[in-house]
Amino acid sequence: MSKHIVITGAASGIGFGIAKFMIEKGHSVTLADMNQDAVSKAAADLGGEEAGAYALQLDVTDMQAVSELPSRLFKPADALINNAGIQHVAKLENFPADKWQKLIEVMLVGPAMLTKALLPGMRERGHGRIINVGSIHSVIASPYKSAYIAAKHGLLGFAKTVALETGDVDITINTLCPAYVKTPLVEKQIAAQAIENNMSEEDVVNKIMLEPMPKKAFIDISELAESAAFLLSDAAKNITAQTLILDGGWTAR
Repeated sequence: MSKHIVITGAASGIGFGIAKFMIEKGHSVTLADMNQDAVSKAAADLGGEEAGAYALQLDVTDMQAVSELPSRLFKPADALINNAGIQHVAKLENFPADKWQKLIEVMLVGPAMLTKALLPGMRERGHGRIINVGSIHSVIASPYKSAYIAAKHGLLGFAKTVALETGDVDITINTLCPAYVKTPLVEKQIAAQAIENNMSEEDVVNKIMLEPMPKKAFIDISELAESAAFLLSDAAKNITAQTLILDGGWTAR
């Protein structure tokens, strides 16, 4: 059955890739992003409204805009994919306080308040799916990423709590936790990590990013899209509060 899926951070990277996959599968998608021009272009690239791709400018840290989200959608949301993310790489001593707070607002407060905004409608219709795009850093840590890791860890506790609060209805909430995915965000991380660790970008990829992974490979966006599609299906109706780790064996150690 076709669903209407809201995806944040959908103008590029993981969000855009999942949106493309879902539209190809016959779903309609509201691509939400803070960059109006970028998200409008992204939706147009996917065929626009005729193809089921709707653009929406949304800053997930703007609480008024988030609370008004249900009234701005072309139809009620069957699913929410909390994907919007940013990164800053620095030792805690050098980490600007405003940047630390911003990462938490985008990647933890934002998903919580978006879920809050859409849950009443899902509950009223008796069905809903919430998927958080977490990270391998939802379950392990690395230096120089304290805010990002705190936010991504927080998503797991948030999902568990919401799962307990929605156990009486067909609503699920889960978190996808991939190892490194080759996106513009990760490309910037490679450069920043090279500076912090005083090594080449090639060494960052091989010695920091891929070294812990037995499979030695970046996760492909299609893997995340397929996993999200499964979580949207009826076959996953009793999978909730779970952390799905796509890590090439990283956490087996």
